[in-house]
Amino acid sequence: MTRPLSTLDSHLAHLAAALLPYRQAAERLAGWGTELAWTLGRGGRLLVAGNGGSAAEAQHLTAELVGKLHDDRQPLSAIALHAETSALTAIGNDYGYDEIFARQVRAHGRPDDILLLLTTSGTSTNLLTAAHAAHDTGLRCWAFTGPTPNPLADLCDDVLAVPSPDSQVVQELHLVSTHLLCEYVEQALPLVRDLPRVSTGGRTVGLGGPFGTDGPALTASGTHAPGGPKGHGPNGHGPNGHGPNGHAANGHGPNGRARRDGATS
Repeated sequence: MTRPLSTLDSHLAHLAAALLPYRQAAERLAGWGTELAWTLGRGGRLLVAGNGGSAAEAQHLTAELVGKLHDDRQPLSAIALHAETSALTAIGNDYGYDEIFARQVRAHGRPDDILLLLTTSGTSTNLLTAAHAAHDTGLRCWAFTGPTPNPLADLCDDVLAVPSPDSQVVQELHLVSTHLLCEYVEQALPLVRDLPRVSTGGRTVGLGGPFGTDGPALTASGTHAPGGPKGHGPNGHGPNGHGPNGHAANGHGPNGRARRDGATS
């Protein structure tokens, strides 16, 4: 008779089952890290948001970027939108919970900044609304999610989807992704800073062609890519079907109505 798995064995079995497909999904993080290093190293900003456990993980990411992962370096601009409690509660009270991140995206985001949204389900209304705000403001929008398809993945320029039905496993691999992303950023920063800069009509940009409208893009190998590593256009929208305002083809409206994540999303 087969002995039933213990709680520990069961959890580790679910994690092990997700590792191989996750490894394939996580290969995109090298490109993300180089793109993020370019953005942050040249004065851009990363905005992040999540709910519950995903909020904690998003804040972990900003701590590593503003602080450091390994070696000492200059601080990088990264803001966890859920951590500003006074603004969060004021916006929720005055405009509704669905707007708590979107209004901050419009306040803090600038064209070609990056918004990274973390979720296990990909259905939280406040994250969907934030993604719409990012596209309207000209930010590139990325997401860490659970399995696809999901509504948030459809709205983002690029997605790292953890292929596990277990939300705990999804969050654990999101944490791995956070550390890997920071590793790749720190590896790429010296190359970004070493690029020469030239003046073009009062605006200083890097050599090698436009990245959106602000400078060259770098691939993971350090070569220039005219449209950015993921083919972003002037407003950072990717090739996955987003229109001028970033709305996906699956019919989500401006408020992206869907159920919210639970406490661990």
